[in-house]
Amino acid sequence: MTLERRVVALIDIPAPLATVWEHLRDPHLIRRWYAWDWPGLDEEIRHVFGEQAVEHVQVDDGTTTHTLTWPHLDVLSVTGSVERPDHTRLEFTRRSHEGLTAFDGVRDEIDERWIAWTHQLRFALTVHPGLDRRTLAVFGLDAGSRQDALLDRAGLHGARGVPLGGHVHARRPDGTQLGGTLLHKGELQFGVHLHGFAESYLVVMVTPAAHHPPHGHVDAILSTYGMDDATFAEVERRWGGWWQTAAHPVHRPSVTARG
Repeated sequence: MTLERRVVALIDIPAPLATVWEHLRDPHLIRRWYAWDWPGLDEEIRHVFGEQAVEHVQVDDGTTTHTLTWPHLDVLSVTGSVERPDHTRLEFTRRSHEGLTAFDGVRDEIDERWIAWTHQLRFALTVHPGLDRRTLAVFGLDAGSRQDALLDRAGLHGARGVPLGGHVHARRPDGTQLGGTLLHKGELQFGVHLHGFAESYLVVMVTPAAHHPPHGHVDAILSTYGMDDATFAEVERRWGGWWQTAAHPVHRPSVTARG
């Protein structure tokens, strides 16, 4: 019996296949894009990419595909060809939701995380190749009612209405402004290349009220690169001030790549 599969993420990365594959196998390089900074990140990387993932390679008529397969049949593949040596196609697929009692029909946590992570990988390789990352993150912020939505207060209410590649303009609660380019968006998340945060990447993920009543919640991850300690401290101060109008974050246990 053939299991039906879903394409969760499909992106083109303007980098050689060998470079992308290296960033899926070397723990230090995985740290530049995977998840966010937390005390257990290195152990999670070792478990997910080292202990669980099974490698496979297929070469066919000038095209090479490397795959990682996890025990629950999540599959991450990267493909390159001799015709386009500087481009790699990345695809992350999972089995159908049919018959999975854990899925409530509203939000799949693993799906949303991998969508964010693959775009974080693309950003790391295209905007900040060769640089290590430091992140800032908030989790579990009350999304607020429709009349008083958190993203409205944060100045990001219009981001999801911007076309891909379009400009996002935000006014933070302290009155300061920032701008960026919308690089990816879906029903439950969007990612913005922030030009005012030293070329950083902001991913905002929304959990609907139907999944987490009464209002749902918001998670946000900021990936920064190449900052000295003083600059990072200033960004961290502004980051905290940006979200201070929301409820205090609830830090949830890390969600790994396991399906």
